[in-house]
This record gives sequence, structure tokens and C-alpha cells, in this order.
Amino acid sequence: MILGQMTFEHALYIPGVLLIGLTLGYVMGARAVRAEYERLKKRAKE
Repeated sequence: MILGQMTFEHALYIPGVLLIGLTLGYVMGARAVRAEYERLKKRAKE
């Protein structure tokens, strides 16, 4: 492989990995926020 030349596989693989990472981060972050919100709501009731 010649340096500086991007292959077709690389052009698909890198954005794919980034999208998977963003999706997982969004889902896990949203779940954590929901859990924290429920915990604070429960604590405020007491």
C-alpha cells in the first residue's frame, strides 16, 4: 500500500466505526441520564 492513498475499505470502515461509537455512546449516555433522573426523583420524594 502506498502511503497517502486511501483504499475503498478504509473509506467505509472508519466512518462505520465512528457511527457505531457515536450510537453506543448516545444510547449508554441516555440510559445513564435516565437512571440518574430516576434516582434524584426518588431521593426528592423521601
